[in-house]
Amino acid sequence: MSVYSYQAVTTANQEVPLDLYQGKVLVIANTASKCGLTPQYGELQKLYDRYRDQGLVVLGFPCNQFGGQEPGTSEEAESFCQINYGVNFPVFAKVDVNGEDAHPLFKYLREQQPGVGEDNSIQWNFTKFLVNRDGEVVGRVEPKESPEAMTAEIEKLLGV
Repeated sequence: MSVYSYQAVTTANQEVPLDLYQGKVLVIANTASKCGLTPQYGELQKLYDRYRDQGLVVLGFPCNQFGGQEPGTSEEAESFCQINYGVNFPVFAKVDVNGEDAHPLFKYLREQQPGVGEDNSIQWNFTKFLVNRDGEVVGRVEPKESPEAMTAEIEKLLGV
């Protein structure tokens, strides 16, 4: 089992098998447009710009489970991050990351890299998971930590 076993839905309601990203290093984050941490969109974009030619892909999943900070549609969330942060990495349709209705990918990510909570739940927007080229979840960076905190590990996984 790996992240490649899962699918995501685009904002245009198209299913995308995550094995499309096989052989890439992935950063998978739950995101929000109206959060104090929203500037991390820009930081994630910088990582993507710096390392995409070496094989890094950032995948954003808007989520409205934390303080109602992603209240609009999936399309509005995608447009917001493109207009305000120049985001051109894939941003998918809104998902739940905790609870009964959590997207299966996020259930898997939480199982592979438990967080600080007893139930391994995601604590807030911009929890970031690092996935190696084999689809194995190898790291978890909590929301208050900058995406830059993953740089050394990303470089190691990319071999740069």
